[in-house]
Amino acid sequence: MLSLIGRIELMENDLMANPPKISAYRDLPFAIVRYDPQDEWVLRDQLRLLETRMKAIGREVVTISLADLLWEAIERSEGLEAITELERERGFVKAQEQVTIYLSDDDWQPLADLLAEHMRDLDFERHVVFLTRAGSMAPAIYHMSKLLDEMHGKTKVTTILFYPGTLAEGISGLLFMNLKDREVQANYRVNIYG
Repeated sequence: MLSLIGRIELMENDLMANPPKISAYRDLPFAIVRYDPQDEWVLRDQLRLLETRMKAIGREVVTISLADLLWEAIERSEGLEAITELERERGFVKAQEQVTIYLSDDDWQPLADLLAEHMRDLDFERHVVFLTRAGSMAPAIYHMSKLLDEMHGKTKVTTILFYPGTLAEGISGLLFMNLKDREVQANYRVNIYG
């Protein structure tokens, strides 16, 4: 198994190819770089270095934090006070379920729509999006596989999702945040640098 730096280098080589070899789908130009959750700070350092290398070849990196999108969705919905009140009255699980509704239901702030909104003005020939802070969706707020499914056809900008978790034993799937009681997600249709 490659180290985190090895996985980033492999992804970077595919990203620099002409045309990029990140994805087989033009309408889903995504790839996943898996990392161990305890390597979050190492990842952030490596992404700063990678951003500099991308600038050197004329590609501009736009980093979008999924944690920031999560908070934006909450604020655009009913606000943080409504969620904290719900948690006080009915517990963490109910509050988490409500946030999931905010991120999933068309009547609220679907995460894929919010992400597409943030990517709308980007140029697919110049920009590369780094999706970071996926761990903010733990323990069970929102599945990254759902986000990728819902982003199908919504952007042409090359996007790399940095995924905290492990490769599942016996199947080609990912275990989010190494949470043992979480279902393994094996339905990704994108390249995984794992």
